[in-house]
Amino acid sequence: MKGAKIYINHHPGIYTLEAWQTLETGIDEAWEFFSNPANLSRITPSFMGFRITSVRPGPMYEGQIISYRIGILPFIKSSWVTEITRVKKGSYFIDEQRSGPYKIWHHEHHFMETENGVEMYDRVSYSIPLGIAGRIIHYLFIKKRLMEIFTYREKAIIEYLGEMEK
Repeated sequence: MKGAKIYINHHPGIYTLEAWQTLETGIDEAWEFFSNPANLSRITPSFMGFRITSVRPGPMYEGQIISYRIGILPFIKSSWVTEITRVKKGSYFIDEQRSGPYKIWHHEHHFMETENGVEMYDRVSYSIPLGIAGRIIHYLFIKKRLMEIFTYREKAIIEYLGEMEK
């Protein structure tokens, strides 16, 4: 893994998280791992209690609905339903929240093979409900939690790819 970067920007009503990571693997291996929703639990911190509650999904497809149970804040669990809205095999996929803790959740996952491996880029556009209270909760908890999740994910992916090489 080389040069991971994560940051969150804010513009009126919407936050945007962007994360880049270079994976030392080929595009086929990267796509196989990330396009299987069952692998989400491998790259989600255990303190979140992440669990898929829908039928165990196989490889993703446009229109696929996936439901989860996840800890969004300390001592607060939430049901979350997402839909895979776009898929271009080996290149990108997009998931969007249909119900859950966010007002808006639009997550783009992009993959590009380079001479150094696979450049993976995530862009999450999201909005918090509850008006000013939501903005305060974002400032105090959500922003930090999302940064923790993506930092954890970066390390978990490196570990997983190392296991694949063995």
